[in-house]
Amino acid sequence: MSVLLSLCIFFFAVIIHEYSHGWVAWKLGDSTARFMGRLTLNPLAHIDPIGTIFLPLILIMTHSPVLFGWAKPVPVDFFNLNNPKRDMVWVGLAGPAANLIFAILLSLLLKIPFLTASYFAVSVITTAIMANLVLAVFNLLPIPPLDGSRVAMGLLPYHLSAEYAKIEPYGFIIIFALLWIGAINTIIWPIVISLARLLGVNF
Repeated sequence: MSVLLSLCIFFFAVIIHEYSHGWVAWKLGDSTARFMGRLTLNPLAHIDPIGTIFLPLILIMTHSPVLFGWAKPVPVDFFNLNNPKRDMVWVGLAGPAANLIFAILLSLLLKIPFLTASYFAVSVITTAIMANLVLAVFNLLPIPPLDGSRVAMGLLPYHLSAEYAKIEPYGFIIIFALLWIGAINTIIWPIVISLARLLGVNF
């Protein structure tokens, strides 16, 4: 499969992820994303040159076992939520949950005989499933600013949540350091593979 097609598949998974954050936040009382025109599936509203194009492209070209990146984060004002601390958890879970649901729906396509007869169709569907699973699992890591950290902040007592939030300025440094030593690959790849096998993806 071409690098460009793989990148497009990954980008669509990222858009679903970000849109879901904004949609759940809107339903729970925060209309920030909607008012700013970010509650949309239009790709142009979500492109981040580094996270959406450059980094995934480098990972694809270097045959990295893990493909990840990010779009421009959908703006959420947690103070506008009906119950900020509780609803932060649901907003944080929305993106990974959407990717997981989409991966499940895609896996159903692998049950359709005329699609499975096409190597290209199976390759595209499998790539899309893996992209969504990687995004779901990766973003659940409890490292700010990943979604798992939002869930953790919502579940922790206020004083611990405030202390935990202080590491957010160093979050990307921590993430890239863990990627560099292979720790994140070691953590998320076995989970992704297990989920993919549950969905009937063959390797």
